[in-house]
Amino acid sequence: MDAEKDYIEKLAEKVEELLIVLNNIAEDLRIVAASLRSIAVSKLGQPKPTPTPTPPTPEQPPAEKPLSIGDVKMIFPEDLEGLLNFEDKGEYIKITPRQYLGAENFAKIAQIVRGAGGDYISAGKDSHFRIPKIKP
Repeated sequence: MDAEKDYIEKLAEKVEELLIVLNNIAEDLRIVAASLRSIAVSKLGQPKPTPTPTPPTPEQPPAEKPLSIGDVKMIFPEDLEGLLNFEDKGEYIKITPRQYLGAENFAKIAQIVRGAGGDYISAGKDSHFRIPKIKP
């Protein structure tokens, strides 16, 4: 009976170890997905190449598609997106937290915003992130 109990305890320990590894992999995948979304959003603002590229004339710069709130939401993993409010402010998308983010979430959000060409505006209670709708 004791041998069976020891065996079951060892199996339970192995399952716990596997859960830890799987959670680490899941977190890594979330980070990779956020990076891919960030790259996708940065590519959305660039004009698509044409089969026969013609250089733009100086008086007519290439038109860029402005980012929408949906485009910006896409670059955030679901767990972080749920912590944020998004607001179109004309030239940029304003991102404000719905609750206290904590240092880890704040750093993740700041990294994603910077990757999309945005920044953090420190203004006390009005502090927010902003991402320009058209890249400079």
